[in-house]
Amino acid sequence: MPKFRKKPVEVEAFQLTPESRANKESWPEWMSEAWNKDHATEGALFPADYPKSNGDDELKIFTLEGLHHVAFGDWIIRGVKGEIYACKPDIFEATYEAVE
Repeated sequence: MPKFRKKPVEVEAFQLTPESRANKESWPEWMSEAWNKDHATEGALFPADYPKSNGDDELKIFTLEGLHHVAFGDWIIRGVKGEIYACKPDIFEATYEAVE
């Protein structure tokens, strides 16, 4: 069976915490753009409790694969083609390292 290694690419990522969820001013521009998309559009980011959100709930992302839940502690990644998706903290730590 052939084996493959992931190519080294740089991505942008933002970790969702209760504090970062509440402070949209700390969000990168690409997250704010995703927040302003229609919820049925690929790449849309919106409250998990929509439309009953009180502003402190977790988030959801509408992707080509369907609706993905973003729990507190998860990373939201902007991929090489501008797509956004969630990544669990342990997978993020095993897959990514900080770039200077």
